[in-house]
Amino acid sequence: EVQLVESGGGLVQPGGSLRLSCGASGFTFSGSVMGWLRQAPGKGLEWISKISCTGGNTAYVDSVKGRFTISRDNAKNTVYLEMNNLKPEDAAVDYCNALLSSGSPLFGSWGRGTRVTVSS
Repeated sequence: EVQLVESGGGLVQPGGSLRLSCGASGFTFSGSVMGWLRQAPGKGLEWISKISCTGGNTAYVDSVKGRFTISRDNAKNTVYLEMNNLKPEDAAVDYCNALLSSGSPLFGSWGRGTRVTVSS
């Protein structure tokens, strides 16, 4: 059974930082491209970042480039998202998932996500 457990969200002021973690089990983590996605209030799911199986290649949506950094630890089956200089528009529930080559989420089962709130 695939399990994805996100953590690390919280309330921060604009300009603040958070580090999200996602623990994964039930599939071959080291063989999977992993990604972070988010859903802001009243909006659809948005892909924000992905990382290759070895961690050597990463990609980001334009709105977070230069502020967010994705990384992974295959020994711990965990993917991370370092979020710096957070803006109010980053407020969302963030999720991780394995990704298909198209960028679409691989698994239909999702974790509970972790909520990021950016407010002064």
